[in-house]
Amino acid sequence: MSTTAEPVVVIVPGLRGHVADHWQTLLANRLAEAGRTVYTVPPLTEEPLSREARVAALDKVVSQTAGPVVLVAHSAGVITTVHWARTSTARVLGALLVTPPDFGTPLPEGYPTPAELGENGWTPVPRSPLPFPGVVAASSNDPLGTAERVAGMALDWGAALVELGEVGHLNPASGYGPWPRAEELLRDLEAG
Repeated sequence: MSTTAEPVVVIVPGLRGHVADHWQTLLANRLAEAGRTVYTVPPLTEEPLSREARVAALDKVVSQTAGPVVLVAHSAGVITTVHWARTSTARVLGALLVTPPDFGTPLPEGYPTPAELGENGWTPVPRSPLPFPGVVAASSNDPLGTAERVAGMALDWGAALVELGEVGHLNPASGYGPWPRAEELLRDLEAG
């Protein structure tokens, strides 16, 4: 446990799970090296596309923490977070929700189809206000969700929208390993 009064940071990855050079992994390492308590929701070994299993994994991590948490979610981790928020009573100070995918439209080749997402409980994506403050960091050229649709999600969730410009899906395939802005947005979220 950290000796500071800072909240625990919980990293919520997307469907691809752990990627060593992903900004979330690098952020978790930097925060831990700075003395922060950081937990990452582990990848699923069974039923990797199950929304219910991913929500349960997030709930397990959060329930094992003492004190308040701040969530840092990317891609489908954002959708996991908003599904989890519907029933959780955990003390969450806020959530950084980065490049949420639009599961209401077909995704590019190599990603689950709308039918697969529906069969695994991902749709419909909750659109009610989150019970904690949120910041949605959106890309203007994300292949997994248009800026307009992501802005609509942010509005419905009651989250602030931060437009990042052309950053693709903000993952290694888009040229992002380190993403220093994540720490800035996290600090702003924690400061209220």
